[in-house]
Amino acid sequence: MLNRLRANRWVRLVVVVVVLACAGIALYSRWEEAREALAALSPWAVGASLPAALAGLGAQMMAWRSILAGLGSRLPVGTAARVMFLGQLGKYLPGSVWAFVAQVELARDHDVARRRGIAATVLAVAVTLTVNLAVAAGTLPFVSADAARRWWWVLAVAPVLLALLHPRVVTALINTAMRPARRFRQAQAAEVERVSGRGMAGALGWSLVAWIPLSLHVWVLVAAAGGGQDARALPVAAGAYALAWTLGLLVVFAPAGLGVRELVLVVGLAPVLDPGSALVVAALSRLVMTAADLLWAGGALIATRAAAAPRPGRPAADGSGSGSDTAGGDPAAG
Repeated sequence: MLNRLRANRWVRLVVVVVVLACAGIALYSRWEEAREALAALSPWAVGASLPAALAGLGAQMMAWRSILAGLGSRLPVGTAARVMFLGQLGKYLPGSVWAFVAQVELARDHDVARRRGIAATVLAVAVTLTVNLAVAAGTLPFVSADAARRWWWVLAVAPVLLALLHPRVVTALINTAMRPARRFRQAQAAEVERVSGRGMAGALGWSLVAWIPLSLHVWVLVAAAGGGQDARALPVAAGAYALAWTLGLLVVFAPAGLGVRELVLVVGLAPVLDPGSALVVAALSRLVMTAADLLWAGGALIATRAAAAPRPGRPAADGSGSGSDTAGGDPAAG
């Protein structure tokens, strides 16, 4: 029954429309706040912040793709972008779990078994949290004592998570977690997901690279708000945003961490900005990141549809999947 619903193009189209509507509502609900923030800062600052946000999200997509390849399913870059960024729009629904569910189901359309999609998505979140906390722990204690004192218990988790990301530990944890499911599917009882060291190293590397543009996207806004003269502005921006992202992700009932990120950013940016200016930066960062999510999803969808379109003289694909876990076409197919 579930597979039949997934294969129905109209059901899938309705799901995509609902998700896009929720993303639009999230954007609209903060528009008044963002409009006031835009009036307070130069539009050029927002324009400069957006490419950095896009680059950071692109590097994070490559981290997820690296994990998936390390598990044995290598997707083309365009396909990986399509799966991840369309799936990530689910975070604008109440309850961040919808983004993970959507990502797993979209990957299944490209012959990625559900158990492998779940493993890759969970690992990507673990890598993101670990790197985020490492960035925050490496900067905030030196530049934002108040933030470090308030959330020290979160920062202390970073070395523990890093140890747990060793490929052998990760492989054992994944297969222990999936053991109950394999009991109900005896035909796949012998199948074990093994995470390669190369895949995990690639994911950690791409996640670290992502924080260069992500930090810059916040720093540009901080500088425009009046904090650019302080030498601590860049590390403060990096650490505050890394911690804000982490806590926003952990509070699953808030769509895309709405409200949580802003609160943490205001506290974290206190060494270089007054609360009013920090709120302006938080509001514009939210606007920029939402725009980046939508641009990546739309761009990936357009690019992959164009690549899949039949060329003159070439017969169109019949759309039948060869993998046992393939369940139909594109969720956004028109």
